[in-house]
Amino acid sequence: MEYIADRITIDPDLCNGKPTIRGIRITVQTVLGYLSAGDSKEDMLEAYPSLEPEDIDACLKFAAKLMENHYDIRQTA
Repeated sequence: MEYIADRITIDPDLCNGKPTIRGIRITVQTVLGYLSAGDSKEDMLEAYPSLEPEDIDACLKFAAKLMENHYDIRQTA
């Protein structure tokens, strides 16, 4: 299991290798999805008692770091 920012884990045997929070089967995608739908951090913490406020911050930081990558758009045949 690889740790990123001490909170995000990537394990090929957990959630199909998607980044999760501390290996507890809550994916970064789930957290970001709730936030993008308008849910507050407090809503997330209530819905997922095993989450900590720092976990949500780590998800946002993780997503921001991904956007630092360079992406090429290629036309497919």
